[in-house]
Amino acid sequence: MNSPSRVISFVNAGHFIDHYAMLIFAAAVIIMGPALGMAYSELLPYATPGFVAFGAGSLLTGWLGDRWSRRHMMLIFFVGIGASMISVGVVQTPAQLGAALFAIGIFASIYHPVGTAMIVSYADRLGREMGINGVWGNLGVASSALVTGVIGQYFGWRFAFIVPGIVTILIGIAFAMMVVHEDRKGSKQAAAQARVAKQDMWRVVLSLLIVVIAISTTFNAVTVALPKLFAERLADLTRSPAMLGVIAACVYVFGAMTQYTIGRLLDRYSLKTVALPLSFMLAPFLYLAASLNNLPLILVSIGIVMGAFGQVTVNDAMVGKYTSEEWRSRAYAVRYFIGFTAAGASVGLVAWLYEQGGFVTMLHAFAGLCLLAIAAAIILPREIRTPQPV
Repeated sequence: MNSPSRVISFVNAGHFIDHYAMLIFAAAVIIMGPALGMAYSELLPYATPGFVAFGAGSLLTGWLGDRWSRRHMMLIFFVGIGASMISVGVVQTPAQLGAALFAIGIFASIYHPVGTAMIVSYADRLGREMGINGVWGNLGVASSALVTGVIGQYFGWRFAFIVPGIVTILIGIAFAMMVVHEDRKGSKQAAAQARVAKQDMWRVVLSLLIVVIAISTTFNAVTVALPKLFAERLADLTRSPAMLGVIAACVYVFGAMTQYTIGRLLDRYSLKTVALPLSFMLAPFLYLAASLNNLPLILVSIGIVMGAFGQVTVNDAMVGKYTSEEWRSRAYAVRYFIGFTAAGASVGLVAWLYEQGGFVTMLHAFAGLCLLAIAAAIILPREIRTPQPV
């Protein structure tokens, strides 16, 4: 029988790896451009198929997680994404680069519908475990910028993909040895923790749809663009890729702390009570960031990542609370299909907006998009609280 803490630990590690792998390119592209003789705006679109696969693949992987085995799917995730990272490190042409990044996206699509459903099934307190899981994902984002910057500066961009790929495969081997196929008969029904009136379920669906599209697009755009934004706007502080990675990592740490805090709040208060004040953070901070440089930009960027990562925790908890065990992976699959498809489109949108008017135009556009998060929080109905089963 699987130990819940052991399973959750591996799933948390998977969340770290998932976001780390997807964002290596965002940090490495700054030094890849000169090495490959291509401009930033020319290289960035090669990541688009991978981000689209990140979302589109979740429909199949979520279905397989429910109908086949979540444990087996997570094993495929660890080995597949590790091998894909190594393959990026050995590419020779732009076409090969696009194919390798696409492979990362395909295997990365396994994690969220399958791994998040495993968290819900094994969690004693859903909000707390969602928050901790979010911290691990955020640390993956932060470490990606930091470690890629350091490895890229001292060893070259290829090793920035190869080294984490090898480590990920080793974690996959440990997972295979320590986690057996799950028995879902005793799985916790986190959905029983909260309900809304039947006639209000359309409001839950509409709110989730709106906020997932708005936040996923903005979340991905910010995480992709932040290394380049800092490289341009923090020139008075540093021009070192490694130091820029350190600064980006420190910014993301605040996002991690926010996810943990939001998770704890979700165990005490309703989704609407937490989501409504949180929804007012992103738009003003994004608008302000468009005209700032150096330390003021860093401070405002902290507000942006706190708002974005906090919203992700709310969205995941919403799906976990309102779906049953037998459908949970598929419910998360739909949530992440919509979210990551929108996120995939954001990569091309970042490149286009950057060409049109630089980061001023880009940040203003996403500030406007985040006004939808406020509307989504207002639409969300109040919960009918029921006792959590012991």
